[in-house]
Amino acid sequence: MKLNTKRTVLVGLGFFSISAFWQAYDNIIPLILRDTFSLGDTLAGFIMSLDNILALFMLPLFGALSDKANRRIPFIIFGTIAAVGCTVLIPFAARSRSLTLFFIVLGALLVAMGTYRSPAVALMPDITPKPLRSKANAIINLMGALGGAYTLLANTMLLKQSSDGAAPDYLPVFLAVAALMAAAVLVLTLTINEKKLVKEMQEINYSVDPTEEIKLTEKDEKGNLPPDVRRSLFLILASVSFWFMGYNAVTTAFTKYAATVWGQHVGQASTCLLVATVGAMAAFIPIGILSSRIGRKKTVLVGVTLLCACFASGALVAERFTPALYIMFALVGFAWAAINVNSYPMVVEISKFGNIGRYTGYYYTFSMAAQIVTPILSGALLEHVGYHTLFPYASIMVALSFFTMCLTRHGDNRPAQLQTKLEAFDVQD
Repeated sequence: MKLNTKRTVLVGLGFFSISAFWQAYDNIIPLILRDTFSLGDTLAGFIMSLDNILALFMLPLFGALSDKANRRIPFIIFGTIAAVGCTVLIPFAARSRSLTLFFIVLGALLVAMGTYRSPAVALMPDITPKPLRSKANAIINLMGALGGAYTLLANTMLLKQSSDGAAPDYLPVFLAVAALMAAAVLVLTLTINEKKLVKEMQEINYSVDPTEEIKLTEKDEKGNLPPDVRRSLFLILASVSFWFMGYNAVTTAFTKYAATVWGQHVGQASTCLLVATVGAMAAFIPIGILSSRIGRKKTVLVGVTLLCACFASGALVAERFTPALYIMFALVGFAWAAINVNSYPMVVEISKFGNIGRYTGYYYTFSMAAQIVTPILSGALLEHVGYHTLFPYASIMVALSFFTMCLTRHGDNRPAQLQTKLEAFDVQD
């Protein structure tokens, strides 16, 4: 069984465009809130968290709706059209200096993005053989990283600081991102025959071994999963929350940590985080291949162990800046890739044909909830106990995910037997 790489890349265009948008959102919206509307950090922080709060409700809802419709691409098309329109309006709303108008446009934009994220992500497992979903998810994650890189490049090339110190014109960046979103989804729509591919994959994924399928996905009279399968699902989702709480605590507070503990410019902290991102990008494809060989659960446990060890060592070595931190963050990136590539496929492995969107929503509900809670919890420790708590906090949270993942009994893939070592690298175009 071989992964159709070309098709996976085309399906990944949806996530590619989504990641490009969120990079622009995270980079520019805080600057508009600060420089144009003069909002304080507390109120601005609340506004910036609205996307995560909305995601708790919208991602499961629209994932389930796309299940009922038996189609993902219409959600992607109409969601992208609405999001592109609102994206272009953002800089004009900012120029009006009306906070009410800006907030209305921003709210409409967040709702539009929430309507199609789950369907866009669920499209990959819809058209991918179960044993190859980790490989495919590695490609999807890599494309997401490239989407973010596109926006960073657009920021560098298109944002020009005015000589009088006024805020730069953000319209060119938003236009560049909107154009990418529209083009990416247009290509996806023209090249992916969703109905045909889903039907083919239904026969591959859900007709090959009916006995095994019944064991994993049959429901009782009330429509519930078997108790042991349901327990595994909750354990996987708990693991997702724990490692997101640990990882995001570091990524969101590390620049403040560097300024407070090292007394240094944010450049060194940003370089560390960039090293982690590059490390993850370099690891995505090898991790996907490794997962196909040894299984998802083992790969995740390796990643969790490494991530916990990195954060624990950070508690010892990060009291002052040292080049060794670059090595540590490169390993953090590798560990995060090992976790992130496999966790979503483990969740949808438990799903059955026709409800992948709902399970995609479950995954994002738990990951988003963690990203809402952890800035508050870790921030309280930083403020009231001290910045030395950052890495121990992250290490403990990741360690908790190790124990919950060890108790998981479902969601793993069954690695196919390879005829040759080169077959692990073989893909179908």
